[in-house]
Amino acid sequence: MSKDPEAIGQLFDLLECRYAMRVLWALSDGHPQTFRLLQDSVGGITPNTLNTRLKSLRGAGLIEHDGHGYRLTAPGSELARRVGEVRQFAGRWAQVRPDCPPPAAAAAPGPDHPA
Repeated sequence: MSKDPEAIGQLFDLLECRYAMRVLWALSDGHPQTFRLLQDSVGGITPNTLNTRLKSLRGAGLIEHDGHGYRLTAPGSELARRVGEVRQFAGRWAQVRPDCPPPAAAAAPGPDHPA
C-alpha cells in the first residue's frame, strides 16, 4: 500500500499552517537568515508563531539552522521551486477564468517579492 496520500495530506497540513509558506518563500533565495531578519522578511509574524513554524519546518526536514542562520534544506529548496511552479500556473489559470476573484492580499509572495 502506498503512503503517497498520507504524505500529501501531512505536507498540506504543514503548509496550511499560518506563515509556513511565507517562511519558505523568505528563505527561497538561498541566503541564510537570522531569526530577526526572518521575522522582518515574513512580516507581521510574532516571535512565538515564528518559533512554532521554524520548529515544525525543521522537524519536517525542510529547513535547518547553522551558525549563519536558517536556510532551506535540499528538500525545502525543491518544495519552494515546485510551489513557484504552482504560483505561475495559478497566474495563467486566473487569466483565462473571468469569474476567478483577484488574488488575496495575504497570498504567499513570490521568490522575487519579499514577504
